[in-house]
Amino acid sequence: MSRLAPVLSVSPCRGLVDEKLTVLVENLPPGLPVTLHSLHLSEDNDYWEAFGHYVSDHRGVVSVADDISFGGTYTGIEAMGLLWSMRPVPDGRQQLRLRRTNVCSPLLISISVYAGHQAEGFRKLCPLSSSVIERWYVAPGVKRVSVRERGVRGTLFIPPGPGPFPGVLDMWGGGGGLVEYRSAMLASHGYVSLAVEYLSAEEMASAGEEFHYFETAFSLLQEHPQVVPDRVALVSLSLGCMICFLMAAESSVVKPFCCVGISGSHLRSKGKKSNVISRLFETQADKIIFDESGHQIWRGLGLAVMHDSDKVDVGKINCPILLINGTDDQNWPAVECSEDISQRMKAAGKEHLLTVLEYPGAGHLIEPPYSPHFRVTNFKKNVKLVWGGKTKPHSEAQEDAWRKMLAFLQAHLYSSGMPRAKM
Repeated sequence: MSRLAPVLSVSPCRGLVDEKLTVLVENLPPGLPVTLHSLHLSEDNDYWEAFGHYVSDHRGVVSVADDISFGGTYTGIEAMGLLWSMRPVPDGRQQLRLRRTNVCSPLLISISVYAGHQAEGFRKLCPLSSSVIERWYVAPGVKRVSVRERGVRGTLFIPPGPGPFPGVLDMWGGGGGLVEYRSAMLASHGYVSLAVEYLSAEEMASAGEEFHYFETAFSLLQEHPQVVPDRVALVSLSLGCMICFLMAAESSVVKPFCCVGISGSHLRSKGKKSNVISRLFETQADKIIFDESGHQIWRGLGLAVMHDSDKVDVGKINCPILLINGTDDQNWPAVECSEDISQRMKAAGKEHLLTVLEYPGAGHLIEPPYSPHFRVTNFKKNVKLVWGGKTKPHSEAQEDAWRKMLAFLQAHLYSSGMPRAKM
């Protein structure tokens, strides 16, 4: 009797990027070594891959969620290892960062199973079975609206249904520009989210004008007819945290209901935040450390700036704050900043407002769950930056931090005092 052909099933075949996958291979000969492999072609035409080595059980089955990977880009029982351990293929460009620009189209990922324990040349091999899955940043019905109003540039994401919904002002880091994928995901979880485009230093006449820019962005979100005006949060990463804490402490316009700061700082930088990186190079370049490969480590620079600079008086903040940090952050002393924030909140009698999450082995770029880990990537002007983190603990941190951030937003923005949104 002829054996049935191997069958690979991946579920969901179409889902959000923060949904877990079930990967199952059936109809294999018992005890057969096989390789599960994932492949993605990025918007920049770079191939990314991950793979794990398995052995089928007595039934001829491999379940990625239940079975051990004996080798590859991840080992052990790792249900999502085929995603979070992705890396550029060996013969492609290296030290890249996988970031989606067009969030209205899915990430297409090919999952394949190969006979034997393979480690290279996958595109030249013939798989036993393959499946292509779609990973979306936007849930069905989420609207994407370009914002060009009152001098503010950005993108608004609105959940399906009439609302009203809580709002989130989403602010990113020193890379600048417009980053949409976190806002798209927040809208998929029931928040009207405005991703703010960072303008260049040349477009801002002064620090005061820059401060007003973000105040205006907050007001635009707050005034939107599908937003509950007194339930608007600030979510920020890295440089964005400086803006977040300064507005929450000192703005007469911005009164957030809660704040989230990821790998950030409460420094009160002189001048425009959009110009802070170039100013650091001008004044503190001698504090930059280079690793054995010539990659730049900015942590020491950040420590020097932290000791020499004024801080935002976070004791003036009157809303709940969630801080998320990795202890192996090599880009910025976020843990030390978090400790100083904690001391200042305690001195103001507001320590009850502060929640701090610290993740051993995680680096600076704590992204949405199952995103690949980037320890070193290309940055501006041919700079290669060390962000830190070890792949497995960093990936675990991303999954846990996302879940706890959503729970934090849910607890505060959807608490019993507000009208329920109609989804």
